Amino acid sequence: VQLQASGGGLVQAGASLRLSCAASGRTFSDLNVGWFRQAPGKERDHVALIHHDGSSTWIADSVKYRFTISRDNGKNMAYLQMEGLKPEDTAVYYCAAGQLYSIRPRDYDHWGQGTQVTVSS
Repeated sequence: VQLQASGGGLVQAGASLRLSCAASGRTFSDLNVGWFRQAPGKERDHVALIHHDGSSTWIADSVKYRFTISRDNGKNMAYLQMEGLKPEDTAVYYCAAGQLYSIRPRDYDHWGQGTQVTVSS
């Protein structure tokens, strides 16, 4: 499966963005999806996960109550809704898909190219 993330941009603190992850291939609905982010000079970090059928989600404490993950398997899409953005959310955001439901980037086989989110104060 191939993934393409989009929806990033430059916003002010407090704004909202919705990131999209478009998947190609018939196996998307069999795969768990994770959103990760990487800030300059830092390691790639987990943000949110969603089970392959959408039955379970997990959100990192740093973004809990502000970010929501969802997916539409009929459209081969996954989403990350981000509310109340803060400057510390600035990073390149990646979507990933894999067999494991994991917070570890190395457990994911398929990655999108990343989309930049910049939050100004």
